Amino acid sequence: MSIFLIGREKQIAELNTALNSSKPEMVALVGRRRVGKTYLVQRTYGDRINFELTGIQNTNLAGQLANFSYAVEQYFPNRRDESLPKDWLAAFHQLGKLLDEHRGDKKQVVFLDELPWLSAPRSGFLEALGFFWNSWATKRNVVVVICGSAASWMIRKVIHHRGGLHNRVTRLIQLLPFTLAETESYCRARQLRLDRYQLLQIYMVMGGIPLYLDFLEPGKSAVQNIQDICFAPLGYLKTEFDRLFSSLFEQYEKHVAVVRALAGKRKGLTRKELVDNARIGNGGSLSRILDELETSGFISIYSSYHKKTRERLYRLTDFYTHFYLTFLEKLGRTASVDFTQLSDLSEWKTWSRYTFENVSLAHIPQIRRALALEGIASSVATFVARSEGDVPGAQIDLLIDRSDQTINLCEAKFSVKEFTVDKRTAENFARKKEVFRHHTKTRKQLFLTLITTFGVKDNQHRRDQVDQVITLDDLFAPR
Repeated sequence: MSIFLIGREKQIAELNTALNSSKPEMVALVGRRRVGKTYLVQRTYGDRINFELTGIQNTNLAGQLANFSYAVEQYFPNRRDESLPKDWLAAFHQLGKLLDEHRGDKKQVVFLDELPWLSAPRSGFLEALGFFWNSWATKRNVVVVICGSAASWMIRKVIHHRGGLHNRVTRLIQLLPFTLAETESYCRARQLRLDRYQLLQIYMVMGGIPLYLDFLEPGKSAVQNIQDICFAPLGYLKTEFDRLFSSLFEQYEKHVAVVRALAGKRKGLTRKELVDNARIGNGGSLSRILDELETSGFISIYSSYHKKTRERLYRLTDFYTHFYLTFLEKLGRTASVDFTQLSDLSEWKTWSRYTFENVSLAHIPQIRRALALEGIASSVATFVARSEGDVPGAQIDLLIDRSDQTINLCEAKFSVKEFTVDKRTAENFARKKEVFRHHTKTRKQLFLTLITTFGVKDNQHRRDQVDQVITLDDLFAPR
């Protein structure tokens, strides 16, 4: 198996099930840009693909139709009709005729990639695709795979389409970034011999995005690779930010304003706070932007545990975006920076603490497994409480509410060595428990769960306050 298909077993199985089924299938594949959707389809179906078309960014109808004709020429070089279709209805009619002429015993595969780019405003693409599916594909032995990086667009425009595509998608497949374990498997397959702390450093900067990880070079440490990829004059991630957002969203400046506001607030923002910080109106437009950022994997939305603090919290959880806004953007594209010098800055320590929390939040199944919760129903939430009189405020970024009358209050602590619970930290842990009980009035057992890199040094403070310890090795468990 290709190293890029590591960790994609479920998606591969779903694609193969669609290929081998006895009915026509329309498969929608969504996921963050650069996560490997196109590669997954191409490697899974290979030469079984009978026609593939990829949309071109910022191109009008005429340009997309010319692009269609070039793809037809590639897949059907001996076609009789060489005319350029005047619209998408004519294009899909032409495609259906060509597929019929080359139909064999095996199921045919049509792959339409970057659907949001193909469907330019007022182009009639989706309507024509719906007609193609209803009038031609439903009577044929075919798989039509539609793919797009703007996941919210795909769901809003295709999955919830009110016209001919309504309820036509037979399988919806989501492709997520690699976990830590999958990143480790990928690096081993590429002969990148890095220990888990080195891999954590890389993950904190670029996440589990296959395209970004492809730039890693064997024989170099995490710091050396990050220096080359992010800070070198021609480093790919030095200029990725604008490419990434402009390719995904129309009027992407508003999306950038939101993620920039969230990057400045480590603990996240409520919607009201977000409106004030990003200076965006609190209306339907903001709801759409937040939905698009969430479904595209840039932000996460967390519900508060208690009814008195039921304000949803928005948090920037895309690793590269946060790293870029924290360091690369502020330093400037022309700055010559030694990455190792950043570790001496207080901002680096703050970024490390926040990002390790995000790593933990991205590996909740692994945390549940480490706590032996497989047979216990549980839900995840956050907790925020403002100070009230003599009762101080508190925030708990991750709590696991369990059906066995127990709640794990989880604290993530980044450290380059064994973490030490000192008197001040122990008092902070105790205070959070007290504040949580005060506001929630819960009678459940509270366990303080500490998530850290290399474990916790055994001392009296640790024994008094910490009930369970989860280490980096636990986070590297399979999905």
